[in-house]
Amino acid sequence: MEKKKAVIVGYDAISPLGGDMASQWQRARTGESGIGPLTRFPLKDGFPVRIAGQMPDIDHEPYPFLSARHQAAWFSPVFKYGMLTVARALERSGIHIDAALAPRVAVTYSSAVGGLDAVLHADRMLQTENRLPHPYTNPNSCINMIGGKIAMQTGAQGPITATITACATGLTSMLVGAMLLAQNRADVVICGAVDCALVEPIIAGFATMNGAYNPKPGQEDESPTRASRPFSLNRRGFIISEGAGAVILATREFADAHGLAYTIELAGWSMTSDAHHFVMPYMETIRRCMSDAVKDAGLSPGDIDAVNAHATSTRAGDKVEVEALRAVFGNRLPPVSANKSQIGHAMGASSVIETILALRGMEEDLILPTINYEPDPEILLDCVETGARGLSQQHVLKNAFGFGGCNACAVFRRIN
Repeated sequence: MEKKKAVIVGYDAISPLGGDMASQWQRARTGESGIGPLTRFPLKDGFPVRIAGQMPDIDHEPYPFLSARHQAAWFSPVFKYGMLTVARALERSGIHIDAALAPRVAVTYSSAVGGLDAVLHADRMLQTENRLPHPYTNPNSCINMIGGKIAMQTGAQGPITATITACATGLTSMLVGAMLLAQNRADVVICGAVDCALVEPIIAGFATMNGAYNPKPGQEDESPTRASRPFSLNRRGFIISEGAGAVILATREFADAHGLAYTIELAGWSMTSDAHHFVMPYMETIRRCMSDAVKDAGLSPGDIDAVNAHATSTRAGDKVEVEALRAVFGNRLPPVSANKSQIGHAMGASSVIETILALRGMEEDLILPTINYEPDPEILLDCVETGARGLSQQHVLKNAFGFGGCNACAVFRRIN
């Protein structure tokens, strides 16, 4: 029996570029940056990170599924941001989850960091004031709880799982969703991820492991908007940011039967493990992940029109990704767009937000720019550095790689 293909019937995101899709897309296509001063907490003298990509406040948004009293209990921001993206993505899809459909709706929406902020806050209260934790502290900190709350919000009663692959979490959520559809375990899957990692020990931890952006001595006053520069000669680490994104997948049969609009399908995918190092990427398994995703879509490398890269702005990571791309595409490497240049690194949510931007680009025949680019002679490539480029794209390859050697690649096909 032929496996059922997944089509994209709805999506929504919140990122440092804005709180709604229209404003984010407009800023993205004009080459703006969402990076600015870090204001989530007071910065002490000597704190190693001073800039970040922060999501806008959404407390003005009407979301009846999360009342003021409800918010007081579910106080980690991952819940309100994640649940809002799902509500809006479902609204865009036109799907109404009733009692008949509910058992056929799965949830793979997840997080890489989850509500760790809730535990950190509780620990500080215990240490400084000897106050016991809020009774909802542990539920707030459970990574799978965001999917659980989304199931309660929507009424989805199909399979539910939290797919956690560090920075690849958002894309992996979609790939696991596609598996459920292919195996006829669901007709609809609510996919995506949310992360709000701008808390002191997490940020400082990225700095001490030499991952976070570290300005060159004498350039500490450089504009935050210039700091995220994937593939660039002067790249100096990733900008820690936050974000949320939801993608609604459905089988093509379900979408057609219910009159749902779609223009793009998840044509092929692959996941591999580096089995190599906890943070250092491994070229061969990354190359194989890309190559297998292209083959799974029934394509050859020459059929790919554009690549949406992982591209964190680290010295080693960007270089290995380009080496793997060269191994797959040879001298016919298509244009490569690096969205983290504009939104920073939103941890587990980054790959789903970037996927959404790539999908929007396919719909509008546009590739987003990689801003702040200065050519590195060791990894020369066409990264759309001079501004957004008009280009019809039938097939786009999306890359996402996470700590622990978790690799995920997907090929999206425009079908209408």
